[in-house]
Amino acid sequence: KDGQGVVQDYAQALKWYRLAADQGYAPAHYNLGFMYDDGRGVVQDYEEAERWYRLAADQGYALAQSNLGAMYRDGRGVVQDYAQAYMLYILAAAHLTGSDRNQAVEGRAAVEAKIPPAQVAEVQKMAREWRPKIENPGQ
Repeated sequence: KDGQGVVQDYAQALKWYRLAADQGYAPAHYNLGFMYDDGRGVVQDYEEAERWYRLAADQGYALAQSNLGAMYRDGRGVVQDYAQAYMLYILAAAHLTGSDRNQAVEGRAAVEAKIPPAQVAEVQKMAREWRPKIENPGQ
């Protein structure tokens, strides 16, 4: 991931992430999303980033939930939706630690302030009831 101990090679990373993603491995879905989101080794493509993040997020992969929340918050590759961002940040913050958790908590607070109080309660209920769509072999 960080090129530690080997020469950083995005083409090789892309190849291996795709192979792992084909097996349903959530961290590979997340890493492919990150590559497309950031334009690392591929042409930056927010719609493609959203697709890969969504696969990981639907499995309960918290980093993908947080990054997808940011996409909905900013309207990057998706229609801006503060309620969707809020739910994703709630889910992410519940499972992340350290600076990753801090980012999710800050994102959650920022979008919460932009949605009506009744919708806040509704989204919180949806987040409590949310379950992964498929088993996540990678977390």
